[in-house]
Amino acid sequence: MIISLEDIEKATHNFDKDLEVGGGGHGTVYKGILSNQHIVAIKKPKKMAQKEIDEFINEVAILSQIKHKNVVKLYGCCLETEVPMLVYEFISNGTLYEHLHVEGPRSLSWDDRLRIAVETVKALSYLHYSTASMPIIHRDVKSANILLDDTLTAKVADFGASKYIPMDKSGLTTRAQGTRGYWDPMYFYTGRLTEKSDVYSFGVVLVELLTRKKPFSYLSSGDESLVVHFVTLFAEGNLPQILDQQVMEEGGQEVEEVAAIAVACVKIRGEDRPTMRQVESTLARLRTSEERDLDVAKKVTNIDIAIDVPSTKVITNEEWSRRYSMEEEFIVSARYPR
Repeated sequence: MIISLEDIEKATHNFDKDLEVGGGGHGTVYKGILSNQHIVAIKKPKKMAQKEIDEFINEVAILSQIKHKNVVKLYGCCLETEVPMLVYEFISNGTLYEHLHVEGPRSLSWDDRLRIAVETVKALSYLHYSTASMPIIHRDVKSANILLDDTLTAKVADFGASKYIPMDKSGLTTRAQGTRGYWDPMYFYTGRLTEKSDVYSFGVVLVELLTRKKPFSYLSSGDESLVVHFVTLFAEGNLPQILDQQVMEEGGQEVEEVAAIAVACVKIRGEDRPTMRQVESTLARLRTSEERDLDVAKKVTNIDIAIDVPSTKVITNEEWSRRYSMEEEFIVSARYPR
């Protein structure tokens, strides 16, 4: 839809500061209610610059082609201002980043984290393999760009930096763009963008889900970044040193399997990483397996209330080293880098 400036001003009470729900260097996001009663998020750029205009055009072009339940929906735009404004569906529950890094020992449950990971990878896989004319690379996958609704359903957002990859090409050369800590190092150094760049960034998000550490600010005692330290501990069988305590208590055997996927995704060489579709398939299978186990546990409990279903417990290093249930392609890839 083309939405008038008057309607947007009414929806936001003339851009009332109390209705600000987000923003950054590029602009401010407001919550508003349109005349048709749709609750929306309105992105208002701060200044007129060619970069912002280019990003606006890019985001409209991409989101107008996308229809996926785990991608934020674009309702319309306003063209009456110097820099056009975008109007999205309003996602009420903040970002994955905010939920993970809330103060206190507990955050999202392991079940929610795994489900959010599956929903996010489904959206990214859709972008890479959709029926659109060309695959779409998000180029800024991070926890702050994964929104959560009232039911904690994931919605991938912010397509201003996204790029199309022509069907007859395996990648394209462009100025590196993204967020520190989530950046694909090969893309950063070579400027060559491929689908595997999103795979790397998603791998970092998985590490963040497992550790509740911030990728852009974490440094180990040996001055290693979060990804390097995580991969090192995984190879040594010392992963519990960095895992979030809540993940260890609630996660069970799926935790190391997700860790193996994360390690495979953050390989230095793009060609050594799995495709987004492979990651989607493996994570979805893991999620299905976990749901099946929960159903079985519930049925057993219902059959005989005297049966004591074991509660979750902290996993020891020795237990970690014995587990080997991940698909071979990921385990081998993760533990024995080429």
